[in-house]
Amino acid sequence: MKADPEAQRRLLDLQALDTGLAQLAHKRRTMPENAEVERLGKEVQGLADERASAQVAVDDLDRDIDRIERDVEQVRTRADRDKARLDAGTGPAKQLEALQHELETLARRQRDLEDAELELMEKKEEAETVLAEIDGRLTSSRTTLGEVERRREELLAGITRDEEFRRSGRAPLVSDLPVDLVKLYEQVRENTGMGAALLRAGRCEGCRLELSGSEKTRIRAAAPDDVVRCDDCRRILVRTAESGL
Repeated sequence: MKADPEAQRRLLDLQALDTGLAQLAHKRRTMPENAEVERLGKEVQGLADERASAQVAVDDLDRDIDRIERDVEQVRTRADRDKARLDAGTGPAKQLEALQHELETLARRQRDLEDAELELMEKKEEAETVLAEIDGRLTSSRTTLGEVERRREELLAGITRDEEFRRSGRAPLVSDLPVDLVKLYEQVRENTGMGAALLRAGRCEGCRLELSGSEKTRIRAAAPDDVVRCDDCRRILVRTAESGL
């Protein structure tokens, strides 16, 4: 293939833009903020699940306390009714004796229920403390996650601006180059990651290997408009006054 030497030299400008774009793509993929957002996202989800479990524990205790309070109220109502009947003193002595016995049983039942309620209230206080502690950690993690996400978005916006700038310069450059030269460049770049490299002091700047004597002879003998390639990495070699031929 043949191409004007100046067009070949401009491949280095194109390669510089593509290298910059590749570096930006790598930066986008490997930003520490990506891993941090993922880690914090999992942490927030874990704490949210933990909080849900803690809330269920508090709610269960609330229901148990409400049930006991209803039982206590029922016992009190029945005891008040029996006491009123006993104070009235009407009815057979045996019935009044039974009422007295039932009042004693109800009193014991009320004490047992109130003791159980007190124990549940202590457990609820502990459960609410656990819930508040989880809430604090969850709020902190969500705040940190939001900060990291905002920082990542700012960095991504900067990367996007840089990419757009390079692409805006790439399009007119490609349109000015010979179609077949660009096609070869793109094929090589797809296979090796770099389409063109400077030949400097007898060394390929793509694979960083020094050309053999026979390879130098071959390239030295090539016409200025011949498109030459590195025998080792197959990249297009761009010759300049620095090539050392």
